[in-house]
Amino acid sequence: MFRSSAHRLVLLWGWRRYGAAAIAGALSALAMAPVHLAPILFLTLPALVFLIDGSATVGRHGLSRLRPAAAVGWWFGFGYFLAGLHWIGAAFFAEGPELVPLMPFAVAGLAAGLALFTAAGTAFARLFWSESPLRLLALAVGLSLSEWLRGHLFTGFPWNLYGEAVGFTDVTAQAASVVGVYGLTVFGLYVFAAPAALATEPGRFRLTTRLTLALALVLVVADIGYGLVRLRAAAAVGTSVVDDARIRIVQPNINQGQKWSNDFRQATITKLIELSDAKTGPDAMGAMSFNQIIWPETALPFFLTEEPSALEAIAELLPPGTSLVAGAPRLEPTDTGRRFYNSVFVIDDAGGIVAAYDKIHLVPFGEYMPMQGLLDRLGVGQLFKGIGGFSAGPRREIVHVPHLPSFSILVCYEAIFPGEVVDEAGERPGYLINVTNDGWFGRTSGPYQHLDEVRLRAIEEGLPIVRAANTGISAIIDGYGRVVSQLPLGIDGVLDGKVPKERPPSLFSRIGRIVFWAVHVFAIILLVAARRKLSSRS
Repeated sequence: MFRSSAHRLVLLWGWRRYGAAAIAGALSALAMAPVHLAPILFLTLPALVFLIDGSATVGRHGLSRLRPAAAVGWWFGFGYFLAGLHWIGAAFFAEGPELVPLMPFAVAGLAAGLALFTAAGTAFARLFWSESPLRLLALAVGLSLSEWLRGHLFTGFPWNLYGEAVGFTDVTAQAASVVGVYGLTVFGLYVFAAPAALATEPGRFRLTTRLTLALALVLVVADIGYGLVRLRAAAAVGTSVVDDARIRIVQPNINQGQKWSNDFRQATITKLIELSDAKTGPDAMGAMSFNQIIWPETALPFFLTEEPSALEAIAELLPPGTSLVAGAPRLEPTDTGRRFYNSVFVIDDAGGIVAAYDKIHLVPFGEYMPMQGLLDRLGVGQLFKGIGGFSAGPRREIVHVPHLPSFSILVCYEAIFPGEVVDEAGERPGYLINVTNDGWFGRTSGPYQHLDEVRLRAIEEGLPIVRAANTGISAIIDGYGRVVSQLPLGIDGVLDGKVPKERPPSLFSRIGRIVFWAVHVFAIILLVAARRKLSSRS
């Protein structure tokens, strides 16, 4: 039955082939949060293999032979990104009615653009394609490299990488400490595509088929085994925390439509202060019970340095020895005008600003508008004047305050970039603080996917992460990527706890990139050698 289904997919032609690719891609998005149906990839990736088989038309030469495979890859990617990132459209409703008509075009346009990376990956795989099960390795390498490019080109957008499907449990995610999420991507793609080897005709490539399936099984066992051993060792020593590092995370759950309204400014400040000083139990008698209080990204919807009354209110809130980490925009005068930054301030108990961090990795089309000049010339620039306007900060910095380990700050989107959350040239922090405002996206899958991204950064670096989100999901995550505690999406409240202790620097944080590229170089050498051997036989 499996072989006959594969045969039917191979024979699909025209719009049927592309439609099947789009459906397979859309179903693949179920492997991501919040559904986490990772086994669906055991069906959809083999389907992609068979569709590429059908596109490998005999008689094509040169670059023209890559086009059919690229087309299949594009439709697969379009379905994947449209289904997996549809929630981005919710931000257009939060911005105001004038942008709502643009929402379908923006969401479809984003999916179409990101699908170009998938097309490039399948075209690369087609260079090494054959009837042998080794084509599964070609697909894994091609898509893995395209995913890496997606995370780096044009400022990068490494959201919903296929490796996140591997890391959907604490056990299977631990290998990210060795190879990172890009490494999980290449291994995961190979394993999920492996069932396609079962469709090989009896008697053909018998040894290669067995080796293909055996390697996939070894990778699965190694991933699960490593995760179990690592977490068992962690359980043996128990949950390790910094006893003096008592923190309170505030999740105000302020509606995005009201957040920037002057009419609600005082209500916003009042709510933040009341939650910060809430008495929730014998060990949480208000702000006095904590060394650090954390408010989300742009929790203060005004220029904090221009509002001394706000700093006075914060000083009244904070007891001696307690600091506040709060997001707010920052204004900086320049010779030619003014610059605006999406910033996070660290404020001491006297209301003084002791540190400030300006977000360095901005969201295109969200915090700044690429090609604004071109849009203005086309006459549509005014539609986007309310979007962005932020400048990027100079560098990531480590903050030192009394009674706490050193920490580094990640603002929202910055936490999705593997290998870029810690300044490798500088001091290693004791923990990371991720402040975000996912209120743009309501009760969609976006905030759940964002939390998954953050979990993997904790594992990759061996650093705990304390996360404050306006509407959720706020969380305390240890260096193994385990969510110690969290506040659900869409509620207001506080999350109290202690900072988990950092882990020793992971193998990924030291040589993860070397491992990733070594695997790909070895795989490409193997594919080139296999292709030459198969060509010599024909």
